[in-house]
Amino acid sequence: MSDFNNGTLLITGGTGSFGSTVLKRFLDSDLKEIRIFSRDEKKQDDMRHNLQAQNPDLARKVKFYIGDVRSPQAVRDAMWGVDYVFHAAALKQVPSCEFFPMEAVRTNIEGTDNVLHAAVEAGVQRVVCLSTDKAAYPINAMGISKAMMEHVVYANARVAAERGGTVICCTRYGNVMCSRGSVIPLFIDQIRAGSPITITDPEMTRFLMNLDEAVELVLFAFTHGKPGDLFIQKSDASTIGDLARAVQQLFGDTGTRIIGTRHGEKLYETLMTREERLRSEDMGQYFRVAADNRDLNYDKFVVEGQVNTMADEAYTSHNTRRLDVEGTVKKILTADYVQQALREEAGQ
Repeated sequence: MSDFNNGTLLITGGTGSFGSTVLKRFLDSDLKEIRIFSRDEKKQDDMRHNLQAQNPDLARKVKFYIGDVRSPQAVRDAMWGVDYVFHAAALKQVPSCEFFPMEAVRTNIEGTDNVLHAAVEAGVQRVVCLSTDKAAYPINAMGISKAMMEHVVYANARVAAERGGTVICCTRYGNVMCSRGSVIPLFIDQIRAGSPITITDPEMTRFLMNLDEAVELVLFAFTHGKPGDLFIQKSDASTIGDLARAVQQLFGDTGTRIIGTRHGEKLYETLMTREERLRSEDMGQYFRVAADNRDLNYDKFVVEGQVNTMADEAYTSHNTRRLDVEGTVKKILTADYVQQALREEAGQ
C-alpha cells in the first residue's frame, strides 16, 4: 500500500486475530518494517516460526517486542522510529472484565494513554485505535472501559492536533467473526463434540463482520482520518438463533440449549449513538463521526432557538440490515476460520 511510504508500522496486541490479519495483508507491501508488540511470548514465537516457514524472504521485515501496554517504558522502547500505529491491544471478553474490572481499566484505558503519549513523544505520524460497539451506551465493564478509552483518544488527539503533530483517530466495530473468544468457533467445537449448541438468547442480535472488513475499516480511517475522528462501518446483523442455525447448516445439527444471557450482555448492540449521529457524515460504506472540538469555554457556543441534542435513533444491530439464515450462512462463509474448518471436515 503506497500510503505507508516505506515507513515502520507498530501493531499493539499484534499476535491477536486482528494483528495476524494485518501482518498477512501487509507483509508484502512497501512498509519497511512491521513491529509486533504484545505480552505473550508463546504467540510471538509461534508467529515468528510461521513467518520463517511460509515467508522466509519477508520474515526479516517483522520485529517482535515483548511488553505490556500497561508499562509506559515498554511502550516507549517499542515506539522509537515508528511512523504509524494500529492500537489493538485490549481486554475484550465481557465476562472476564465484569469480574476483574480494574484489569480492564489498566489495559484498555491506562494502556491506551501510554500508547498515545509514547506515539506523540516519538513523533509518530498517524495512530488508529480500535474500539468496539460495546462502548456505545455501555452497560458492562468492558464497554465502559472502551468508552473511556475513546475519550482518552479524543483528548490526546486534541492536544496532538494543537501541537501540529501526530494524527490520532479511532474505529468502532461490532463482533468480528471467529476472532479470539467469539461464538462461531465455540459453536463448531460443540458440534464436533456432539454437544448441543449453547445459546444465550435466540432473539439477541449482533453485528457480523469478518477480519478483512475490520482491517479495511482501519485502513479507511488511516487514509481519511482527521484528529479525533471516529469511523464506523455499516454492518449486517443476525439474531443469535439464526447464527446458530447457520453454523448447524454447515457443520451438522446437534441441537441447541438455551443458557440465558451472561454477565453484562446486551440484547442488541449499538455502533453509533443518537448523539453521535448529529455530527456524523455518511461516506458510503462508512460513517465518520467528527470530533467535538469545542473547548471548556461554553459561553462562546451559546445559540438561539431550538437546539437538537440527538438524532431520531441510534445505529444498532436491531435496525441495520438483518440477515436471514441463508444470508448468515453466506456471511460466515467469508471467514477464513470457517473455510478452514470445512476443509478439515472434508478431510482436505
